[in-house]
Amino acid sequence: MSWQTHRCSSEPDVVAPDGSEIRLLTQIRAASMVLCTLRPGQTTRAVQHRGVEELWYSISGHGELWRSDGMRDEIVSLEPGVAVNIPAAARFQFRCTGAEALEIVIATAPPWPGDDEARPAEGVWPPSV
Repeated sequence: MSWQTHRCSSEPDVVAPDGSEIRLLTQIRAASMVLCTLRPGQTTRAVQHRGVEELWYSISGHGELWRSDGMRDEIVSLEPGVAVNIPAAARFQFRCTGAEALEIVIATAPPWPGDDEARPAEGVWPPSV
């Protein structure tokens, strides 16, 4: 067993393929966890993951998430306390609609393998990042 303790950085560690800011938190063999930030007025590029699944928990700000499994589409409001899932192969895009940054804790299973995991997809909003 390996113990991990991590303090979230004030600056992003990486920029995700969709354009959002990512701060790395911790990781185990089966999953990884990050803090995702999208600034006011920003809209991500739509993407589709090849094999990972994600669980999102909104902790601050307001926004919207569009997700599609090819048979149905939905737009969900993101605000503190809202949790959503992103199944493998779903297309998705999100945007910050409030005056403060949208912050989401994301758990990814298996752990994020690298930028080629996300491929561009058709979205519903023009991206701004």
